[in-house]
Amino acid sequence: MDPLFVFFSNHPLLFAALGAVLVLLVLNEVAGNYLGVRKLSPPEAVRLINDRDALVVDLRPVADYKRGHILNAVNIPAAKLTEKITEYSKTRDKPIVLVCALGGQATQGAEQLRKAGYTEAFPLRGGINDWLGASLPVTAS
Repeated sequence: MDPLFVFFSNHPLLFAALGAVLVLLVLNEVAGNYLGVRKLSPPEAVRLINDRDALVVDLRPVADYKRGHILNAVNIPAAKLTEKITEYSKTRDKPIVLVCALGGQATQGAEQLRKAGYTEAFPLRGGINDWLGASLPVTAS
């Protein structure tokens, strides 16, 4: 226990930074739950895609999308989501799974879509990185 105390006393800024990061992570999770945005795990997303034919929207830049994306995903970069999603207005009642690199942009995108009247917009928790971490397939075509 003594070396840990010495470390903290010698590096107060590192300890403060660690505390700040932990608080921000907790706030991020709480804010997502408070706003009513339910994040899907990769297996939940697979079930939604298979059972209810969910539309998968990849919010990453085109270059990242071309390197690898979920099968049948539509690429709409995050900055163009609100203007491009109107092309899919027929899918307003269909579930939409939003994918980005780490999950942050997908959460914001889900909030935008809900405000636009899309009732079932769900971000993929952890983004494409968690999808790959779950050993789920991607395609580059």
